Amino acid sequence: MIPIFRHAFRGYRGAILGWGLGLGLLALFLVPFYDTVVDQQEQLLALVASYPEEFMAFFGDVSNFATPEGYLSVEFFSYLPLILGIFAVLAGSGLLVADEERGVLDLLMAHPVSRGALFAGRLLAFLAAMVAILAVIWLAMVAGLGSSEHMDLTPPELARPLVAVFAQLLLFGSLALSLSLVLPSRRSAALLSGVLLVGSFFVTGLARLSEDIERVSRYSPLTYYQSGDAIRGLNGEWLAGLLAVAGMFLLLAWWRFRQRDIRVGGEAGWGLRRLRLRRRAVEPP
Repeated sequence: MIPIFRHAFRGYRGAILGWGLGLGLLALFLVPFYDTVVDQQEQLLALVASYPEEFMAFFGDVSNFATPEGYLSVEFFSYLPLILGIFAVLAGSGLLVADEERGVLDLLMAHPVSRGALFAGRLLAFLAAMVAILAVIWLAMVAGLGSSEHMDLTPPELARPLVAVFAQLLLFGSLALSLSLVLPSRRSAALLSGVLLVGSFFVTGLARLSEDIERVSRYSPLTYYQSGDAIRGLNGEWLAGLLAVAGMFLLLAWWRFRQRDIRVGGEAGWGLRRLRLRRRAVEPP
């Protein structure tokens, strides 16, 4: 399992640098900029209040915009799961099926490698890659604290929202992984998972404007995302619930991978043709 983990993790180096450094540089810029918000908070709060309510609903409670947690929530953490969720969905959907569609997975399984070792090694590499991306972002934010006079946060406090982000990424990544082993192709699994991710973002935001949508949003994972509010403390129940659902998807993916036949390449079909042929076979002459 260790060689599989190392090989898979090396494949994530570009993603770690691209996603981690890109978002890390953004965080490095935003943290010192908080001083400007404090110095001009009256004008900025008036500007924020002038925005349409439908627009600001996606950024949470903007009344505490002048506080460190409110500022980071609006400017960074509110949309971080949506952005990094793209990576989680693409990586999760391609964790096993990408090699299968390229005709590589069956050759790999011809070696003395168990399905359990392959699944566990690649899953651990995927988890390590997500942790590495979030670690780069965290280091950039910590580095930005030295250039800010008013951002009175500690490194552990800055790490708490990233733990909440990790729970969301794990949930959508495990969902994409399980769907890739159920649906005919990786792209269909990534498409459906991406639609659910974006839909969850919009449902959670619009729930602040409509009671009808609020009832639906109870089933949205992003409803249980704390954003910058996690700086003052993580909600253990929400975190445990998200991890439990992610674990359920991983167990489903593991069971499906153990039971299914590995294709020698290409995408699968929906099985409708086989179903029609079976019906014709049982029809009386």
